[in-house]
Amino acid sequence: MLLTEGASRGERRSAERFDAVVRLPFGCVGVRTRGNFVQAISFLPDDAECIQPATLLAGRVVDQLLAYCDDSLRSIDLPLAIEGTPFQTRVWSEIARISSGTTRSYGEIALRLNSAARAVGQACGDNRLPLAIPCHRVVAASGVGGFAHHRGGAYERIKRWLLMHEARYALPLT
Repeated sequence: MLLTEGASRGERRSAERFDAVVRLPFGCVGVRTRGNFVQAISFLPDDAECIQPATLLAGRVVDQLLAYCDDSLRSIDLPLAIEGTPFQTRVWSEIARISSGTTRSYGEIALRLNSAARAVGQACGDNRLPLAIPCHRVVAASGVGGFAHHRGGAYERIKRWLLMHEARYALPLT
């Protein structure tokens, strides 16, 4: 969840419940773990206060996110708490197969799943583990598309940064 300047006290308090908050080149990210699994990776406002990792797993997440920001070919390999409908998990599984530096359209994924592009977009937006499940690699047929149920603003800026970062490090096609 990206918190805006007009966020309520309750939303701002929820940012305090992260096991870590790290500042990355595109903005701040909160990490929430539960037991041995990563429960959420959330985009936060740029002025969010950094929080040192409270658990070993949160520290692992932060280390992998920082390594990815240095080199997008570094994989994010973490134990994820994937919770969603059977359709969502099928979409997220397809997204996880998209290599760094490449994209697929909502329509392409929909065809693979015998579904509709809009349904794929909804599942992408419901992804609580962005970067680990790289939904930023799913784009519209005629542009960058939305990100985390938002169009434009900070979310589009983040998605564009991620795509450009990965394109910079993409392996040349042979």
